[in-house]
Amino acid sequence: MSLTSVYQRLVRADRSDQSRDEQREVAANGTRQIVAEALQATGDQVVNAKTVLPWLFAALGVPAGLTGLLVPIRESGSMLPQAALAPWVERTRRRRHLWVLGAAGQALGAASMSGAAAVLDGLVAGLVILVALAVFALARALTSLAGKDVLGRTVPKGERGQITGVTTVLSGAVAISLGVGIRLLGGDGAGAGVLAWLLAIAAVLWVLALVVFLGIREPDEEPTPGTETSGWAGRAVALLREDRTFRRFVLARTLLLVSALSPPFVVALAAQSGGGGLSGLGPFVIAQGIAGLIGGRTFGRLADRSSRDLMVWGAGAASAVIAGFLLLLLVPALREGWWLYPVTYLLLALTHTGVRVARKTYVVDLAEGDQRTEYVAVANTAMGVLLLVAGALSGGLALLGEEVALLFLGILGLGGVLVSRTLPEVSRGAT
Repeated sequence: MSLTSVYQRLVRADRSDQSRDEQREVAANGTRQIVAEALQATGDQVVNAKTVLPWLFAALGVPAGLTGLLVPIRESGSMLPQAALAPWVERTRRRRHLWVLGAAGQALGAASMSGAAAVLDGLVAGLVILVALAVFALARALTSLAGKDVLGRTVPKGERGQITGVTTVLSGAVAISLGVGIRLLGGDGAGAGVLAWLLAIAAVLWVLALVVFLGIREPDEEPTPGTETSGWAGRAVALLREDRTFRRFVLARTLLLVSALSPPFVVALAAQSGGGGLSGLGPFVIAQGIAGLIGGRTFGRLADRSSRDLMVWGAGAASAVIAGFLLLLLVPALREGWWLYPVTYLLLALTHTGVRVARKTYVVDLAEGDQRTEYVAVANTAMGVLLLVAGALSGGLALLGEEVALLFLGILGLGGVLVSRTLPEVSRGAT
């Protein structure tokens, strides 16, 4: 079976307007992106600021205050620099080289975390790992920006969402294996040595990913001339002020944070009900993987049909899950039951998988050429700021109880439904 046949089995689309040579080139580029992104997604399951890294901090005896910095550094650190990086990307003829540079930075960050976990402990280990995570996040900002640009340059509409979906499926399978493996190897208290080896393996995966990505063939396009980096902030503000559709997308994406910010509160409530320790956390890692395995390809195809409608569905579903969960918590017998929390986490992770695939596909389909680079960069930088704000608000409300924070996020999701519905259709399947 040829590479083109394999790719076209994985990614289905109307290719009547493509010649055989074009189909072969798209298949080669698309397959390399699937493999490279799958390797990166596998590494992400290890360098996970919500699961593995907190476990590592606990095993190393890192102060609890530093644990609270993991998610903000990982998430905002990979978004905030993108508007500043965009002019550099736009001046670069071969964008894949920037993705490769970012992958190398992530390999360095993961290797540094592995070394710290192997030889350090306590406060010093925590500080070194946070610095390595900041390096990792900055490198991820570059791969995120360049990767979407390369995808838009080399793969036509109608196929992009499915590529993201296939890599999500592969990532989900890895998460399930990782969750089972940690539980079997670590028992009730995973040692730092096991996690250090996992981080070292993750670093190798990013090296393999950059080797694969180097083989992508981009179109011979002239880079944008004369783009200055000094005015990136003004350009970002101007884009948000002048482009109404893009501004609404950023607002919708902010409200869609309901599916990203709510799962940790479900985990916290589970711990309070007696599900703490590694054996209690294992089902949540497995649930994350199941969500990717089930939802990846399905949501990829739905995103290619209408990424806007998928965002609407995802926001509404997340709010509905939260509402149902809060109602069930009012029943004492259910609140003490072990199954309610992993099931709720699974449903939220499933909706987040759909939201994530939808928003990535929407922003890539929304623009063409270097405008796509600017859209992705400004959207992610704005989200880096808004994520800190939304995280601070939900975290502050959590002082009144995790249920209060979840209620706030559920209302946020309903706003996401309303705003997402006002976005124009940009997907090929909807035209």
